[in-house]
Amino acid sequence: MGLIKIIIILTLVLVSNMLKGQDVENEALYNTIMKLDKTYFTAYNECDMKTQSEFYDEDIEFYHDMGGLATDKAELLKSIEKNICGKVTRTLIEESVEVHPIKDFGAIQIGMHKFYNNQEPNAISKPTKFIVIWKKTNSKWLMSRVISLH
Repeated sequence: MGLIKIIIILTLVLVSNMLKGQDVENEALYNTIMKLDKTYFTAYNECDMKTQSEFYDEDIEFYHDMGGLATDKAELLKSIEKNICGKVTRTLIEESVEVHPIKDFGAIQIGMHKFYNNQEPNAISKPTKFIVIWKKTNSKWLMSRVISLH
């Protein structure tokens, strides 16, 4: 076998292995973010304010198409407790979720979800978009920026 053929084969193997490694990293990140999403929204649906509080960065920016911009973590949590607890539940449309790394910061999660108004059981819930920018500090992940559309 010629030297050029060997170099080409080795290059293809190396690139293939690098891509597989990248896929594993992205899969691990995806699984991490999906687990965080599930934990947070279980707390959201069950009105566990302590757990929800632990997920928000102190420097939160929460953009809601109907509620506007919230930048005060304590006020955001009060609003969730007043307007959501026992009234609204959220379900994730798992197949819609994309997770992308943000170098030296964390990750971005983009997807679709549905909210159900428990006080209007016959109301039809339509899928809506959301974006969460997750910030990784040491080994803890926090929601830094949220865009929620309804």
